[in-house]
Amino acid sequence: MLALQRAPDAARFVLDDMIEDVLERLSFLRHEVRSALVLGDRCGELAAALEARGAQVIRADPVPGAGEQALDEEAPYPAEMLGEGFDLIASLALLDTINDLPGALVHMRRALAPGGLAIASFTGAGSLPMLRRVMLAADADRPSARLHPMVDVRAGAQLLQRAGFADPVADSRSINVAYRSLERLVGDLRAQGLGNALASPGAPLSKSALARAREAFATSADEDGRVVERFEIVTLSGRRPQA
Repeated sequence: MLALQRAPDAARFVLDDMIEDVLERLSFLRHEVRSALVLGDRCGELAAALEARGAQVIRADPVPGAGEQALDEEAPYPAEMLGEGFDLIASLALLDTINDLPGALVHMRRALAPGGLAIASFTGAGSLPMLRRVMLAADADRPSARLHPMVDVRAGAQLLQRAGFADPVADSRSINVAYRSLERLVGDLRAQGLGNALASPGAPLSKSALARAREAFATSADEDGRVVERFEIVTLSGRRPQA
């Protein structure tokens, strides 16, 4: 995926939206960030913006790239990484792909300094309704697992409370993108690491199933030949309670 992101015309709109949102929230909250842990910032843009504001930033990812440390979000964060805890932990496009989301949120809270802020954004329930329809048409009477389960905003709010965050907030927003081909939609998903994260995904489409998928996509197009797909972005935020 990192190689795909380095292409000059690579799709980055989901991650760009998440980065812009994190920076807007920090400006609105006037939260001083001296130390930050940034997860999933694959091109380093959020880290660079935080460093420009004077923060010391550590970048990490479950599958680390250049300049990133390895981090398992479902395990306690390494003691050597923590120091006195982070003023900010930002997680981008990761939490929807893990098995133990409540546990990951608990580990995130514990890695914060008292009063520290966590902001986690990911694609949530309601995303990719057109692709779901197309895949159902492709699989006909034998549907396969083409997309991993996604969390809705209401469940996200409950998870924040369960994980012990103070001032928990869960909200969502939509990004609508027009496509002229199914292949471009799938390519954008792959480039941004938004594909199926299931350990046992469905079998590849046969030629006949792919033909049905393309036909279903084409019949859903508007008069200009475009199909609008929706990406629902869920953002969870909360603080570690003061000691």
